[in-house]
Amino acid sequence: MRWDDFTGPDDLRAMQDMCSRLWSPAARFHPGQLAWNRYSAPIDPARPRAGEAIAVWRDAAGRAVGFGWAEAPDWLELQVDPAHPAVAEDVLDWFEEWSDAPSQSVLLMDDDPIGEACRPAGFVPDETAPFLRHHLMDLSALPSASAVEGYRFRHVEPGEASDRAACHAAAWSDFGPSEVTGASYALLMTAWPYRADLDWVATDASGRMVAGALVWLDPATGVGLVEPVGCVPGHRGRGLAGAVTLAALHALAHAGGRTALVTPRGDAGYPAPMRLYQSFGFHPGVRTVTWTRSLGR
Repeated sequence: MRWDDFTGPDDLRAMQDMCSRLWSPAARFHPGQLAWNRYSAPIDPARPRAGEAIAVWRDAAGRAVGFGWAEAPDWLELQVDPAHPAVAEDVLDWFEEWSDAPSQSVLLMDDDPIGEACRPAGFVPDETAPFLRHHLMDLSALPSASAVEGYRFRHVEPGEASDRAACHAAAWSDFGPSEVTGASYALLMTAWPYRADLDWVATDASGRMVAGALVWLDPATGVGLVEPVGCVPGHRGRGLAGAVTLAALHALAHAGGRTALVTPRGDAGYPAPMRLYQSFGFHPGVRTVTWTRSLGR
């Protein structure tokens, strides 16, 4: 089994195709999540950002069967084809060799077989860490879209990357300055499987975007990932985040989506988004678990 350093969009697409091929309700990644993670900040498309590393493992036919995405020296995201379990050990070894962090963490789904490789490598589950919980909805049971007086709901148009980025940055300002820029959002809009008809916003009376919900449809599985959703602070408390999400989900169903997926925090530290999605009819499923090891460096 060979691995190569990440060299650009073709490698990302190979990783996304693997995620699509392996997707199940218990899978860690949806192809849209990789696109959002990659393009939600200014980057050179041909290489990882400073301080991160990405590698892709392929089988003899050249098909991706695993990847490691070190988002930081102390944080690894990975996925491995269950038909090639030994690749998990290779990814962990690759991460240890690349990283100089004294402690390292890996985010897995609960009961992920990769845990069998993590434990011998010194990782142990951290049950106190925040976690995400997958939530799924059959779109045949989608509630009716709702209106909010004084606001209009529509999808994003080509050429609106700067306005859409500004809406997102303002909506997420509570968590610190956003890395999303007009340039990065314009690049995001060119990435598979982005579709402008599934990128919905609420606009106020002046036409300013004040809330947004982006949905990523994987046509092979019919699953649409909701990522991200937000409302700018001055317009909260009116139900806009929920209404724009429902509008985007109806667009997803119209586009042929069969299932919606969202992955909010599942712990008590940030429960509001999970409660919102469950009020629409999303049902909780599997959760993530953080595995951590200390290398004593």
